[in-house]
This record gives sequence, structure tokens and C-alpha cells, in this order.
Amino acid sequence: MGITADHSGRTQAEDGPLSGASAAKRQQILAGAARVFAEKGYEGASMSGIARDAGVSKGTLYNYFDSKATLFSAFVEQCACEKLPLLFRRIDEGANLTESLEHLAVAMIRLLTSPLSLMLNRIIISEAAKFPTLAETFWAHGPQKAIDIFAAWLMQHNDAGVLNIPDPVFAAEQFYALCQTRIAARARLQLPVNTDQAHIDFIARSAVRTFLNAYLRDASHLPPLVMEPRPGRD
Repeated sequence: MGITADHSGRTQAEDGPLSGASAAKRQQILAGAARVFAEKGYEGASMSGIARDAGVSKGTLYNYFDSKATLFSAFVEQCACEKLPLLFRRIDEGANLTESLEHLAVAMIRLLTSPLSLMLNRIIISEAAKFPTLAETFWAHGPQKAIDIFAAWLMQHNDAGVLNIPDPVFAAEQFYALCQTRIAARARLQLPVNTDQAHIDFIARSAVRTFLNAYLRDASHLPPLVMEPRPGRD
């Protein structure tokens, strides 16, 4: 059964969905690719090395993925399919809008500082100049999907008269930027980062308060939050 890449970089069987054994083999290859990309980056990774790590022949690898770019695209898309549902799973669990946004903010901060996200960011930044399609693939399957999902959610609350958001996509991007305050940039530079739950909760609450002060319809503005000093510090 032949395997071809569709326009999004995914692989699919020409004659229909992959069988159980083929799907397992594909997952085995993607797991090997994840390890090799994490260790060597994109340019340093080779199809031979990925095949060896995944425990498959090079011929088998090429039956599933016709190039390293196609394989990387599939790897990024799989990451998005696994992580985005987790990111948004609690957005409607809050008793009110504020709690829902705080749930999302905490999940976003955790995702941005996860080893997988940091690894992908490192690869994309280091390889973007030579391989711009990698950045396009990452953006389309990751940040852009998250922005679109959140923008649609915001628009529902705008239409309900709760929020006043002229441009929901821009507002979604602002929210994600707020969630990166003080923690994401440092983590990407491998600097010390405070990942205590209390610190993450503070960043999330502060991000939500700033966001709602900008977009909540007919509500008085709340003052900025102040982080309580940690025990043993001035």
C-alpha cells in the first residue's frame, strides 16, 4: 500500500485510513523523530538517524514519509493535535468568564514552558532562516490554530454582549502575549524560571485582569495585581 503526503504535510494511505499495524509503525517513526529532532535539531537530524532511532529500515521510513520536511510537518501536527485539546479542555468549566480565562491562561503558561514547546521553539528559531517552511508549518499547526479557536470563543462572548472585541484574532494574540509575561522568554533562553504554581497563578490572574480591563463591556476597571513576596525574601 503506497503512502503519499497531502498538502498539509500529513501522510495518508492512498487506499484509505492506515491499518492498526501501519498506524502503530507510523507512531513508532514519529516517536523516533521526536527524539532525534530534540537532540540534533532539524538540520542535524538525518533520515538514516531517525530510522535507526525508531528501529525501522530506511526504506520503511520513506514508505511513510517521503522527506525530512514531510516528517517534521507530521511531527508538529501530531504535537498540536495532542496538546491543543488539553489547552482548551477547561475553558468552559469556570463558573464565570474570569475563571474560564484563568484556566486557559494557566494551561497556556504550562504549555509554553513545557519541554516539548521549548524544544520546538528552539528548532524553529535556529532553522527558520534556512528552512522557512518549518516556521510556516509550526505556525499553522500550533499558534495559528490556538489563536483561531480562542478568537471564535471570544467572538461568542462578544456577540452575547459580554465583551467588546472589534478584532477577536488580535485580542486572542494579545491574550497569549500576556500569558508569556516574565516566564516564557526566560524559559526559551534557558534562564532560571520560577514555575511554582503560585507564581503561575499570579501571572494568569494578572493577564486575565489586564485583558478584561481592555475588553469587558460596561465594567469598572480593576487595579493591577501585586505579587505577594515569597517567604524568606525581601
